[in-house]
Amino acid sequence: MDSFDFVVVGGGSAGYAAARTAVSFGLSTAIVDSADELGGLCILRGCMPSKTLIATANRARTIRQADEFAINATFNGVSGSKLRERKRRFIDDFAGYRKAQLTDGRFALFRGHGKFTGKTELSVSMPDGSAKIIAFKTALIATGSRVQILDIPGLAETGFWTSDDALDSDYIPRSIVVLGGGAIALELAHFYEGVGSQVTVIQRSPHVLRGMDEDLAHVVEVASRERGITLHTGTKINSVSRKDGMAVVHYEHTGHGSREATGEILLLATGRVPTTENLGADIIDVIDNANGRIKTTHTQQTPVPHIFAAGDASGPADVVHVAIQQGEIAARNAARMLGKLGGDLEKYSDHAMLFGVFTEPEVAQVGITEAQARRDGKVLRVATYPFNDHGKSMVEGVSHGFVKLLAEPGTGKLVGASVVGPHATELIHEMALAVHLGLTAAQIATAPHYHPTLSEIWAYPAEELMEG
Repeated sequence: MDSFDFVVVGGGSAGYAAARTAVSFGLSTAIVDSADELGGLCILRGCMPSKTLIATANRARTIRQADEFAINATFNGVSGSKLRERKRRFIDDFAGYRKAQLTDGRFALFRGHGKFTGKTELSVSMPDGSAKIIAFKTALIATGSRVQILDIPGLAETGFWTSDDALDSDYIPRSIVVLGGGAIALELAHFYEGVGSQVTVIQRSPHVLRGMDEDLAHVVEVASRERGITLHTGTKINSVSRKDGMAVVHYEHTGHGSREATGEILLLATGRVPTTENLGADIIDVIDNANGRIKTTHTQQTPVPHIFAAGDASGPADVVHVAIQQGEIAARNAARMLGKLGGDLEKYSDHAMLFGVFTEPEVAQVGITEAQARRDGKVLRVATYPFNDHGKSMVEGVSHGFVKLLAEPGTGKLVGASVVGPHATELIHEMALAVHLGLTAAQIATAPHYHPTLSEIWAYPAEELMEG
């Protein structure tokens, strides 16, 4: 039986970050990973492939809008095969680098499915059919997430794509129906409309991007409809079927009765769920039966204190920078438990939770939202400023969006910010730093901002909060 100080189940972003950190403190470390290909979700089927596709869509839209900027250019479509080749080249590079990191000898790597058989023991099903028993002093569950498949009548018979399929297909459909209104659904809708497909989006909740403030979502909805995306919110999907080679979605639309949407491809993009089944986690009783996530405290500990969890498997958000941060915290806390590092156990803080969506326009937020503040009974001061009254935005042809700051009364301390508009996922980082460091609106308002830039737009709501 092999024995380690720290065993990580899952070699994605959270798992690798944790293993790398644990080794730096002298912990004997092993990674158990059952994936066919090493690299993790972000590299293989998430961030990197999706943003490669979106980069193409953005350039296609620039060409399609050339006349507005007095440019004589015509959009003649996209080569799906060349796009997939470009995407795969990037993924091969990223995945190859991660594989080299995982196999460079710093820690043991077991390519098999790990299952807890006790609170200090793990059984690994190896590719040759054998089982290897691994003992550990501390462990981390970082098994990530997988696409969520809804139980919709007729779905299996009709056939559908998930985001995994869309991100590796070289086929550009003439029309596509997207089920879902979250980040994944809207980013893929943006991509397909950008490269010339007719796109229909059907969302169950009253607005898209559930979890974000409704005023942000409204801008995305208006902009999406203006560019030609058919978008329905407040729906109930009854069934799907196939007729004359086309996928048909039968649904109820609030205020409009029974409706149908038809497309060449049906894309199921209704989010992701944690990959926590078949882990033997029931043996150690660490799974939250309500949502399938691993139960954790702010120290990333599960109800079994020397077993930690991080990333999509535990939440609270399925984003890479959170997974990495949590994995590193878990590893440092494991080192503290084993006497390799001093001090109290470290806690993960979500006070500067950062999230972005690469739609058109982009959306990003950090810290608390207005909706959260209302739910929590917090009284905050709020100021906004629109992009269509901002010089650099106007010459860039921007007609949608705004920025918003949330500050504590009296102190002016910034506790939240959001932006829907051009380059939102880049612009948010000034406010992410401000919220993280506890800066005030006055400090932002009096800081130099170069003119004319998109970034200077933050100074306007900051000035309003400062003067108030």
